[in-house]
Amino acid sequence: MRLKIQNQFCIQFLKKIGFSKLKRIFFLSSLLYFCVYFFNNLSQISFDLNFAEDSNTLLLSFLFCILSIYLNAFAWKNIVLWFGKIKIKNNLVSFYVLTNILKYVPGGIWHFFERFSFIKNISNPQLAFYSTLIEPFFMLCASLLMSSIGIIFSPFYLLLVLPLVFLNRKLIYLVLRRLESLKGKAADALKLKKSSYQLDQRIQLTSFFPIRAFLFEIGFVFSKFIGFLICFNTVNTGTKIDILFLCVIFCLSWSIGLIVPTAPSGVGVFEACFLILVGRNIPQNIIIVSLIYFRLISTSADLFLSFPFLFKKLLKRI
Repeated sequence: MRLKIQNQFCIQFLKKIGFSKLKRIFFLSSLLYFCVYFFNNLSQISFDLNFAEDSNTLLLSFLFCILSIYLNAFAWKNIVLWFGKIKIKNNLVSFYVLTNILKYVPGGIWHFFERFSFIKNISNPQLAFYSTLIEPFFMLCASLLMSSIGIIFSPFYLLLVLPLVFLNRKLIYLVLRRLESLKGKAADALKLKKSSYQLDQRIQLTSFFPIRAFLFEIGFVFSKFIGFLICFNTVNTGTKIDILFLCVIFCLSWSIGLIVPTAPSGVGVFEACFLILVGRNIPQNIIIVSLIYFRLISTSADLFLSFPFLFKKLLKRI
């Protein structure tokens, strides 16, 4: 009886706080955790690099981050094509790349809004809404599948392939309905009425499983990891590490950052989760510096590719 009362109290408490508030609390807690760790290890942290020797390796990391953005864009293009046979006259890849920087804008829906509007102009609101809504789920499935190689450390990691089971023509509607309820704010911002974007209207999945889109997402996550690994090896001077272990930690941390949309592009959440999951297996000062370099390089890649879009928006306001 006492346990039942406690459970009811917890449920009422969570409902009172709200899911969006929980995400905000988690984001702020993660950011605080990373900052505390950073200042606690400040005496051991060094950003001194020999740029004459390391500039080429950092440039290589930058290029892999650029590649990851393009692979993600090709994945999105194939997701759109999976949702319906449409004639694409415009370059979806270029538009995706140009608008990628909007994921850093507070609110977390502006990149979604731009891509929805773009697809709606060449197709219909239903296809535009759902093909844009589902993209993060593709990224999550790809990242968790890569994390599942951790099965060599523990059988628990096999559970990470479960989201992939829903990525097919028969079960994808269950995912879409769930995402639709979580993204109510996005639907309100797009001024869509529920009757105008029913799942069964004007959406024709072209195959049972979106193999091409998913392979591009795998390439996207893998390129991100290679970009981080280059940063890590640049900072790490002698510590031996298990690359598979590092890959699992990276993918898990990135996945958690992805599902906490309050954090722009997972900022703070990804770094804090990485520090928690890696534990004491790798010196903390090396991880912190690697994470900071990777964040700066990956953000610079987004800014570099999105500069024409930002410049055009700025000119319209002047």
